[in-house]
Amino acid sequence: QVQLVESGGGLVQAGGSLRLSCVASGRTLGARVMGWFRQAPGKEREFVAGITWNAGRTYYPDFVEDRFIVSRDYAKNTMALQMNSLKPEDTAIYYCALKVGSYSSRSADYNYWGQGTQVTVSS
Repeated sequence: QVQLVESGGGLVQAGGSLRLSCVASGRTLGARVMGWFRQAPGKEREFVAGITWNAGRTYYPDFVEDRFIVSRDYAKNTMALQMNSLKPEDTAIYYCALKVGSYSSRSADYNYWGQGTQVTVSS
């Protein structure tokens, strides 16, 4: 089993920054991809960023527009999401997720999920 725990959410004004962290524990060995997803009220869960654990290759959807940076600390088994130039539409619960194998941006392909952390951006 794998456990994922997010932290770092909160309230920030538009244009501000937040840094989210996700600590992975348990049976996390092997090729995997870790990702960040978000879900706003009344909307579907959407992909925000992803990183391949071994190579550190990163992936982002177009709406991120270079505002977000995903990174991983291999030794500490943690992943971070630096979010800059935040907008009110970035308000959502942000989830850390992990899948075994190759990259995917589909939430259904991810095997393990954290409990989520709330990000609220005020205008």
